[in-house]
Formats: sequence, C-alpha cells, structure tokens
Amino acid sequence: MTQTLKVAIPMAGLGTRMRPHTWSKPKPLIALAGKTVLDYVLDQFCTLPAGMDVEYIFIVGPVQIEQVKAHMQQNHPEKKVHFVVQEKMRGQSDALYLAREYLSGPMLMAFSDTLVETDLSVIANCELDGMAWVRPVSDPRRFGVANLNGDGYIKRLVEKPKDMNNNLVVVGFYYFRRAEDLMEAISEQMERNLTLKDEFFLADAVNILLERGAKMRTQQVDVWLDAGVPETLLETNRYLLEHGHDNSAEAAQSRPGVAIIPPVFISPSAKVDLSVVGPYVSIGEDCQLNQVVVRNSILEEGANVESMILDGSHLGRDVQVHGQVTRLNLGDQSVAMS
Repeated sequence: MTQTLKVAIPMAGLGTRMRPHTWSKPKPLIALAGKTVLDYVLDQFCTLPAGMDVEYIFIVGPVQIEQVKAHMQQNHPEKKVHFVVQEKMRGQSDALYLAREYLSGPMLMAFSDTLVETDLSVIANCELDGMAWVRPVSDPRRFGVANLNGDGYIKRLVEKPKDMNNNLVVVGFYYFRRAEDLMEAISEQMERNLTLKDEFFLADAVNILLERGAKMRTQQVDVWLDAGVPETLLETNRYLLEHGHDNSAEAAQSRPGVAIIPPVFISPSAKVDLSVVGPYVSIGEDCQLNQVVVRNSILEEGANVESMILDGSHLGRDVQVHGQVTRLNLGDQSVAMS
C-alpha cells in the first residue's frame, strides 16, 4: 500500500514586508514571471518520486483562505488540499501543530515565500528521521545554520550565529519520516515555552527531536530564491525569466511595432502598443501599455500604464499610472498620475 506524503505549507503571515501588495491579497498570490509565488512553490514538488500519493496542507490566515482556495480550485483542481486557519500569528511550529490532524507519516514542510531547486527523489530511500535542506552563503549571521557532528549528521540548528565558521544556512525546507514525532516535539516546545518574540519557531522543535536522538542530515540545494521582500522579488523574477519562463519570441510575433528585449514574460491577453519592454519584465493578464518603456519590473493582472518609463517597479492588480515617474511600488487598484 502506498503511503501518502503530506506537504505542509504555512502561509498565514500578514506579509508586512510586502505591503502595499498584501493589503488586498495573500503574499503567495503575488505574481511574477507569468505565475504566482504559490504556483512556483508547488512546482518545487515536481521531482517527487513517481507515483507518490501527495496531500497538501495549507495553514492560512482567516483573511487569506477564500482567495487561496479560489486560486487552487481554478489553477490546481487535481491537487488534494486541506486548509487549516491560524487565527493568531504564533509562529511556524504553532501553524503545524494546528494542522496535526492531517499530519502523520512522512511529511515535507516548505515556506510559502522561498523557492528552491532540488531533486526530491532522495526521500524515496531515506531511512533517517529527517532532512534539512541547506545552502552555503558568504555571511550566515542573519540566517539559521545547521551544525553537524563528526558523522555528518545534524547536531543542532542555530538561529543567527554570531560567527561565520559554519555557512550551511537552513533554507526552510524539511523532510520528516514521521510527522507524529515532530508533533510530539512541538508539544514539548510549547510546554517549555521556547519562543522568540512570542512565536514558536520550527528550529526549536527540530532541536528537541535531535535531543531525543533523531538522526537528520542536510541536503544542499543548487538554487534558493526569496520572494518575501520587494527587492528580492524582482531578483527572483529575473532568475525565473532567465531559466525557462521567458516568452519573448512568442510575444514579439503577435505585437509588431513593440520592441521586446528578452528575457520577458508577456501574457497573451496583455495589450502593448508603441512600447519598449525588457529586459526582466513580467506583464500579467489583461494589462494595457501604451507608449511605455519598462524594464526590471512586475506588472500584475489588469495594470494600465501610459506615457512613462518604469524601472525596478512592482505594480499590483488593476493599477493605473500615467506620467514620468520611473520607479513605483503600488498595491492593487492604486491610481497615480503626474
């Protein structure tokens, strides 16, 4: 009998770093390179072992659930998804514990605002208690790192290390062979009130697992992308356009008189006239551009831009802008004229 893999994705945060875009939509539904961040999060699991039965558990905030549900029904109706509401933002461990009725057997945990590229077929034959995905960075001090013992297993996770001796940064992607063991560790974490700024962080629960004798190893990722702050979102957009999500050749065929500098993604339904687009531009569905020069920017669904230059900008859904401003960060339904 095939055992079901549970994929837990906490996404209930308020998304304060991505405002104004998150005033009107959940952070995972922000668009880039032709899809939403959530679509790319789900793409991460395309390398799971063939034939594996997968169930997704989304832990969402009370104001997010309707939009996320609608997006999944429209774009991923084939996926089995359970929704759990986290009313108060009390951290990653709290989010997972709220979803414990769905978490048994093998599970993966991924963040909703980071993207990794890795081969998940490694979990098929994993006999250890778990894995944590890591990436070496030049300065690990603002992240969490995995300290290893002499046998190469994880000894402890350390948040924001004070030195740079260990640069194996944990990227927020975990595998646990038995979700029940993680739930027991989280329960103990809560009993011990191991919190930081009143939030229960998953690293403390993992350390309890390790204290109990769990054997976990690291798995390095080749690519680690951040879609959680405006500056890194544009960097992530650039990477995705450079790696398989550019449709400049197709877009150019249907838009004579428009100069397209690849890589770009232009939705087939977008109307672009007398403009220069690119490089590194993502234009969503039903956008309208007229006499615009735009580069290194994201324009979400329905944005209407006329007679201006845009660079390093992010326009939300149904934004209307007209004038000479060159850099904008506007949430949904905003209007700016100059």
